[in-house]
Amino acid sequence: MSATHDDAPVAARVRHVEALLEQRGWLAAGEIDERIDALAAGGSPAHGAAIAARAWLAAGFRAQLLADANTAIGELGYSMAGGLQEQQLTVVANEEDEHHVVVCTLCSCYPIALLGPSPGWYKSEAYRSRVVREPRAVLRDFGVELPGTTRITVWDASAESRYMVLPRRPPGTEDLDEAALAGLVTRKGLIGTALV
Repeated sequence: MSATHDDAPVAARVRHVEALLEQRGWLAAGEIDERIDALAAGGSPAHGAAIAARAWLAAGFRAQLLADANTAIGELGYSMAGGLQEQQLTVVANEEDEHHVVVCTLCSCYPIALLGPSPGWYKSEAYRSRVVREPRAVLRDFGVELPGTTRITVWDASAESRYMVLPRRPPGTEDLDEAALAGLVTRKGLIGTALV
């Protein structure tokens, strides 16, 4: 088996551009790696779960989260400013008749700061291409069976824009506090490939 990877030419070009930016003084040596490491180290699905739990309990926070997610998550101490520039976060809420799912069809853009490193399946070509063409079938593969009347919206992330799904609050959780509610939320639920 060959030790080369299909993305080797792209990786070489990225390293070349990084070297040029360092030579011109626009980046310190190793700055990109340091920022990526800091972003990955600080990211956790627990952050997204805490945001969802707060939105389930506080109608005002939920409204702000859906209108201006970057500002809303800042109130909880989270930020989308881990890379070279702040990414725009959009949070979309699942409803009884509408389900959202997130993908990045070009690569694996994803809100690492709120969900931790992206899962392998999210980066796979199979997921990235199929979820756009046949989202209901892909969700079924993840064990999510939605009524035929439920509209499915697929959100395509980019270098500038990230998406997170606000799952529906599970029934029978009225007596749970914020920490217990956060414990119910999964990373798949925040991507849309699970109900919670």
